[in-house]
Amino acid sequence: MLADFHPINIANHPVEVIKRADGTQIIRAIDALGEYPERITACLEQWAAKTPDRVCVAQRHVDGHWVELTYAETLKQVRAIAQWLLDVRVDGQPLGTERPIAILSGNSTEHLLVSLAAMHVGIPYSPISVAYSTISTDFGKLRHIIDLLTPGLVFADNLGPFCDAINAVVANNVPVVAVESAHAREDIKNPFTDFSTLLATEATAAVEEAAARVNADTVAKLLFTSGSTGMPKGVINTQQMLCANQEMISSFYAFVKEKPPVLIDWLPWNHTFGGNQNVNMVIYNGGSLYIDQGKPTPKAIHTTLANLRDVAPTIYFNVPKGYELMVHELKQNPDIAAKFFSQLQMMFFAGAGLAQHVWDALDELAIQYTGKKVPMMTGLGATETGPAALFTSVEESASGVVGLPTPGTEIKLIPNAGKLEVRVRGLAITPGYWRDAEKTAKAYDEEGFYCLGDALKYLDESQPQRGFRFDGRVSEDFKLDTGTWVSVGGLRQFVIHHCAPYVQDLVVAGRDRSYLSVMVFPDMAHLRQLVQNNTQYTDADICRHPHVREVFERLISEMASASTGSSNLIKRLVILDQPARLDAHEITDKGSINQNAVLTNRADIVDDLYSTQPSERVISL
Repeated sequence: MLADFHPINIANHPVEVIKRADGTQIIRAIDALGEYPERITACLEQWAAKTPDRVCVAQRHVDGHWVELTYAETLKQVRAIAQWLLDVRVDGQPLGTERPIAILSGNSTEHLLVSLAAMHVGIPYSPISVAYSTISTDFGKLRHIIDLLTPGLVFADNLGPFCDAINAVVANNVPVVAVESAHAREDIKNPFTDFSTLLATEATAAVEEAAARVNADTVAKLLFTSGSTGMPKGVINTQQMLCANQEMISSFYAFVKEKPPVLIDWLPWNHTFGGNQNVNMVIYNGGSLYIDQGKPTPKAIHTTLANLRDVAPTIYFNVPKGYELMVHELKQNPDIAAKFFSQLQMMFFAGAGLAQHVWDALDELAIQYTGKKVPMMTGLGATETGPAALFTSVEESASGVVGLPTPGTEIKLIPNAGKLEVRVRGLAITPGYWRDAEKTAKAYDEEGFYCLGDALKYLDESQPQRGFRFDGRVSEDFKLDTGTWVSVGGLRQFVIHHCAPYVQDLVVAGRDRSYLSVMVFPDMAHLRQLVQNNTQYTDADICRHPHVREVFERLISEMASASTGSSNLIKRLVILDQPARLDAHEITDKGSINQNAVLTNRADIVDDLYSTQPSERVISL
């Protein structure tokens, strides 16, 4: 099998399995984790000395050209900004753990510089989901975060879109820094400083004195995740978490130490996937980060394609929806496809399962342009785990497979309702939630393992070295009124895979009911293709169109034929014409569906699914 792939240095770490009398198992890598620095900006200093002229970060200017910063230039600007940050006072207090930095805007060179400067001198910062400021209508989540943070500084690269949010939730005495402000500075009451002032600041010895005080336990950043609860939780990320996790990643993906990685990446920095794994991979290994302002949407994907026309990545990270769109576009643009695959050593996905037809298409494209497959990898992690906790091998990589724990990480498997609930302990685990002792105490068990809330299943228990597959979230599983357990995660993946490409996501209903139903969040672009992209139809029209209904009637019948019993037999289905809503907590900022919130908010649809006389929107088996 490996002969089908381009040769790549990906390590397989043997594991030991300790089985206890109560059925609990401990699995850990036998290999010890290598050495790592105490702070992430030590890597920036290292590469600025070794490779001062290598591109560290680049972003496309509005006129179309790439604005690049070398490692030497990046370090110089980081030190200047760090000096300015050290000089800031709010009510007599310096910036620090009592007064961290809140970053409201998305990925940008300036965002990266501010974050590196803050970490360099031990000032925590928090990159906050842009949606909380620009899409939310009540600023509820943003207000909660700002109240919890008590920031001493707010940064936004372009002030205009954030004025309303700042005026609504930020105290008037908190200074604001922005790159582009136009007349927007007149629309806020806060003290304002142009970003150019920070760059013009002369660094003093105080910067390196502060950097010398930063250690492994210093709080580097605060990442807010809503997960399956209402209001976001602030996950403390220490310097040890960031640095140890990068050593864990490179212990598997050893090739990143052989050839500095080149990334072109859009994944948001308020999320651990983009902001921790990807950005820090570049800094840790002396690579180059090209910031992609594209997104995995039918319109914004063209920005990504324009960037890929210029930059050949060595590693490419995306979510499954992004890869689906990429496949279509790469087939239509052979010049971009040739560039994309020319230096590519590995692809990686997270956040959801990757549909097999998309995976197969990527393999076919790689073979077409390079003669061999490019490994597609994945794993398991969370904001609380740094994120990387488990990685797959090339041999076993498949949708749903999560692999084995990294060196420096151990997992505990606990029998729970017929499944193996997984808990994690190691060097990259968060010490807790920001200013929330109660949630912190509940997050760990008596042995200090973080309770991930997921379940795993051996690929082959007699061969533990093959690794594990994801077996759903324990909190989402439920029983039918017959007492039959329903594994929501596995069922969800089955439906999405079988109904591809028409289903984007779904929610499973049936707790304490006699049968299963699903509420489908459709892929509207593909549904519109079923009705010849008729622009006169609203989304509601599309979802109720006879041809769309006919397709789903066929799909629900096919799934019923493949079912093995009531635990996976879907008897009714509704296609939702309203997307999941952020304000209603139905979707997290990273795009995952909050199953319980959807079921609660759309109780009328659930009632319809279980009515003796359901409405016409219900598709029945």
